[in-house]
Amino acid sequence: MKNYIFTSLVCVLLSNFIIAQETSNLKDAYRLLETWLDAQKDYEKLPGIAVGIVKDQDLLWGAGFGYTDLGNKQPSQTNTIYSICSISKLFTSISIMQLRDAGKLSLEDKISDILPWFTIQQKYEDSGPITVRSLLTHSAGLPRQSNYPYWTGPDFNFPSIEEIKAQMNDLETLYPASTFFQYSNFGMSILGAVVAELSGMSFEDYVNKNILEVLDLNDTRPSMPKELLKGQLATGYGALDRVGGRKELDLFYTKGVTAAAGFTSTVEDLAKFASWQFRLLENGGEEILKSSTLKEMQRVHWMEPNWKLAWGLGFTVRQNNGQTVVGHGGSCPGFRTQLSLTPKKKMAYIVMVNAGGVNTGRFIEGMSSVISKALDADYQEIPDGMNLEDYAGTYNAQPWSSETVILPWYGDLAVLRLPSSNPSSFMLLKHIEGDTFQRKRSDGELGEKVVFERDANGKVTKMWQHQNYSAKLK
Repeated sequence: MKNYIFTSLVCVLLSNFIIAQETSNLKDAYRLLETWLDAQKDYEKLPGIAVGIVKDQDLLWGAGFGYTDLGNKQPSQTNTIYSICSISKLFTSISIMQLRDAGKLSLEDKISDILPWFTIQQKYEDSGPITVRSLLTHSAGLPRQSNYPYWTGPDFNFPSIEEIKAQMNDLETLYPASTFFQYSNFGMSILGAVVAELSGMSFEDYVNKNILEVLDLNDTRPSMPKELLKGQLATGYGALDRVGGRKELDLFYTKGVTAAAGFTSTVEDLAKFASWQFRLLENGGEEILKSSTLKEMQRVHWMEPNWKLAWGLGFTVRQNNGQTVVGHGGSCPGFRTQLSLTPKKKMAYIVMVNAGGVNTGRFIEGMSSVISKALDADYQEIPDGMNLEDYAGTYNAQPWSSETVILPWYGDLAVLRLPSSNPSSFMLLKHIEGDTFQRKRSDGELGEKVVFERDANGKVTKMWQHQNYSAKLK
């Protein structure tokens, strides 16, 4: 089950380089990604997955695979609502920075000065203060969670903010402030309380009024819309058990932890959220935030002593092939999500899955690598009368792998073995004559011949390589 969204572009602008019109058509890349994601959905027994690729102000490609609910077979789509869990922290961080820009707080303000009830026990006499900045960068030395077992199923009993307050004196710091990185849902929940305290409205009302409504994120909520369950809201499923099953999980309601983990959204809304960031960074001025403030948030503000982990103000920040990549991931009972943005390229990738124990980062990397390879592709002219679709399909690869898929790739053929953790690692075949191709080496030289065999009706039935053949299955 697959559902798609496409936005066409005449050309693609990437890193200030105009890609040639032949390679700006990404249909071969989208087709390969569709084949890969649909296969991974089956091999990893994912109920459903929804993905999106954003270029500047456009959702270039979006697709849904599988189901939002295995019982009623509701198809996964780009408007399917998923829990985005810790991606919620981006909306909380933006709220804090809005209040900073409005003069209502400073990043160096002590949390105890804003919230007198913030009386966590400080174990270290020589610790610096716990500040707004240290909570945004997860460097305050706070424990990961408040003093409640809310990630424990099947009930997932999240505390209210009043219950968090009541147990504040029972908590103590793990480290001195501004010493080590310690990811903390507790700390981000405290920032949600800061937003409520300084704005004079509930955290949920503040975010709705000042971010979600302004950006027309109509399917993004600081809540779980129970009334949409078994319809637009995906049902969450657990991690794979030993027999390859996934248990359906009950909905959870984050209450006082909403600022850290309580939002729900869709591929289409997260695409709008990404496009807003690209627009603001390019145009300057102010929209939700000042452009300078968003840039500030996406710079490194915390570096671990080992220099292996960096964090911005709410955003994850890392380097990939010389480019700064920002965003956040989310993991909640029954859901895994990921939003990754490369601001300089104005590219973003979105993955949403209604299952636990899934590496969504691998899907982000896979989509990104295939698109990059497509943009660098050297388009090959196809001889008159030749149809690469004759060779496209699934071939038997047993016992070496589960299956081999052959697809057109900009005048060549791509040979991809499935399942695969890296869909860009496919082999390329260059047409020589008739039904004979040769493997294209990474250095551009040609390797062994690959010959396709047809039946009496002219239909391709086998692929011969190294004196052995694979039968075409479909």
